[in-house]
Order: sequence, then structure tokens, then C-alpha cells
Amino acid sequence: MKNCVSINLKKNEIVIKLSDEAEQIEIIEALKKKLTELKKLYKDEKTPIMVTGKILKNKEIDEIQELIKSKIDVEIEFDMPKSLGLHSIKKTFEKEIAISETKFHRGSLRSGQKMESEGSLVIIGDVNSGAEVMASDNIIVLGALRGLAHAGAKGNKQAIIAAGLVDTVQIRIANIVKEIDRDEEPMHKQAYVSIEHDKIIIE
Repeated sequence: MKNCVSINLKKNEIVIKLSDEAEQIEIIEALKKKLTELKKLYKDEKTPIMVTGKILKNKEIDEIQELIKSKIDVEIEFDMPKSLGLHSIKKTFEKEIAISETKFHRGSLRSGQKMESEGSLVIIGDVNSGAEVMASDNIIVLGALRGLAHAGAKGNKQAIIAAGLVDTVQIRIANIVKEIDRDEEPMHKQAYVSIEHDKIIIE
């Protein structure tokens, strides 16, 4: 593949750009030729090299680094994630799944009790009728949710509510409320509650 490696001389560094489509073997072959030319530019100066472009695996980074070092003794930086792991979690960020501080409460909440959290809240027990839980982010109830739950209390519509059993009259995420008619709607076991198209959905 032609031009799978391009070299740009900048004021404070030399940028080696690798083509996204190029195979490692092609990159190594092209680098061997280019480095011979590049070495002629190096006299006393130790201008650092920045490698950018294609996302490389750790093994490929090591191979390229060793090749450059064998020709030119210079500092080498890689402007990319050090492994494919970082690249693959980009999708997670695009989904805007919140990662927040989580507060754990062991035991059930009785009628009249209220619990709040600035992040997410995990109740290891039941939330009984007359009790209330509120969190800026997610609410997880490992037992039965019979009281009131308000997730995303500061307007986070990405927040979710999950419970071993949902048997409550009202559930709320951000500013959206769902009234549940116990006579008409069945009790939801292993329920996952979220917002879709500005409506609360219980799955």
C-alpha cells in the first residue's frame, strides 16, 4: 500500500502518521525505508517523534518503537490509546450512560423513611409502602419497590430504576411521572424502568 506512512517535519517534533487501512507489515516495511531518509535529517538535535493515525495494539506499538529506536535514538510518543480497549469503550460514552458515586444501604426502608443520594442509590432490601427514595442518578432496589422512587431527580433523563419487584402506585424519572394502577397493571418482577421518547417504560 502506497503512502501508508507519512512524515511531517514540525518546529518542535517530527510527526509520523500511519494510515488507518495499512497492515502492520506494510507499516514496518515503509518505516524502514523512510527512517533511512529521516536519519539523514538528524544531526546533533534530538527532535522527538510523535506517531499518530492508526489505532495500534500494544504489540504493534512496541514493534514500531523498537524499529525507530534501532535507527534513531530519540524520544517517541504515541498519540493514541495504548490498547484497543479504550477505543472500544467509545460507544459506551456515546450512549451517555452515567457513571456516578453510588450510595449503598443495607436493610429495608419502612413507611415514613426517606433516603436521598447525590449520585446513584442501591437498596439491599425492600422499599416498603410509605417510604421514599430519591437519587440524582440511578436507583437499584434488590428487593421489592412498594414505596415511591424518584431517579434522575435533578433532571437526568438517562437515569434508570431497577427492582426485584415493582409494586408501587407511582414511579418518577427526572420530571416524568408514571401512575401505576395496581388493579390493571401486573406486578413487574426483575423490572427495569427507563425513559423512552419522554415516556416511562417498565420492562
